[in-house]
Amino acid sequence: MSREVKTLYVAEAEDGIRLDRWFKRRWPHLSHVQVQKMARSGQIRVDGSRARPEDRLTAGAAVRVPPIPDPVEKIPGERPTLSDRDVAYARSLVLFEDDMVIALNKPAGLAVQGGTKTTKHVDRLLSAWGEGLERPRLVHRLDRDTSGVLLLGKGPEAAKRLSGAFARRQAKKTYWAIVMGAPKPGAGQIDLALKKSGINDFEIMRPADPKEHGAEPAETAFATISRAAHRASWMALRPFTGRTHQLRAHMKAMGHPILGDPKYGDEASNELSGPLKLQLHARRIELDHPGGGKLIVEAPLSPEMKAGFAHFGFSEDEAEQDPFAGVKRIR
Repeated sequence: MSREVKTLYVAEAEDGIRLDRWFKRRWPHLSHVQVQKMARSGQIRVDGSRARPEDRLTAGAAVRVPPIPDPVEKIPGERPTLSDRDVAYARSLVLFEDDMVIALNKPAGLAVQGGTKTTKHVDRLLSAWGEGLERPRLVHRLDRDTSGVLLLGKGPEAAKRLSGAFARRQAKKTYWAIVMGAPKPGAGQIDLALKKSGINDFEIMRPADPKEHGAEPAETAFATISRAAHRASWMALRPFTGRTHQLRAHMKAMGHPILGDPKYGDEASNELSGPLKLQLHARRIELDHPGGGKLIVEAPLSPEMKAGFAHFGFSEDEAEQDPFAGVKRIR
């Protein structure tokens, strides 16, 4: 058992997770009873206060982690949780990997985390790299139907540093999207609080007064890269906060919903979308590498985005190196 008391920060990908599940993800060998005991005895604290196992955590919260008992060795010959085919698939998604970081090219349609009806997801596939401390950790998330760069931390320390970068808004995330119409102005920043309504598959984010109970601040920079007349625009989007469906909700609030979006689209955008799937792609992430230096990862266009580019006549070489250069209030 390590006698060290640690402070870890809740990753953007873990916003809303229960405290006991947060512990189980990091230390799968812990029993529910062990987590309950540590919480009820005050050994576990969240932002300096006692917390219950069922409490929900928010991104960026500081969790005091007491000494964790060592895992019991696996039984020799125990079967792996993933098939060889699943392992090969997981590793085929790798864009970049070193001893601290893995960057995946998440395809559209693959959920990041599991749910009641979701059995195939990125979190499950991480067993391809091992279990326990060997298992990579999610440090942020993407919507199921959003493709592109997804970062993972190898080991607790790397995951902590990466999660901290996201929590402190030090990660520059650039998304590409095709939206209905031509936003005016063509570049700027939207600061609009969002609030969840509905549950499970019917959950949606709606604009809210910042003072409204449950409202969360949300900020997004936007810049137009190219236009298909007045029909559609190829946009670069940069979220400074990590709210659920933030980019989709913000573009809808601007009156320019992202095409192919069944949840935030309207009659006009649905008609323009036709057979296109969600036109949202996590193109690039830039942040400090947990081992030093800069980490910059780009994901090639997904098949879904390629279909959108072909339909509206966009070409990747139209994009400037920094689409946000000169845009006011970009941090």
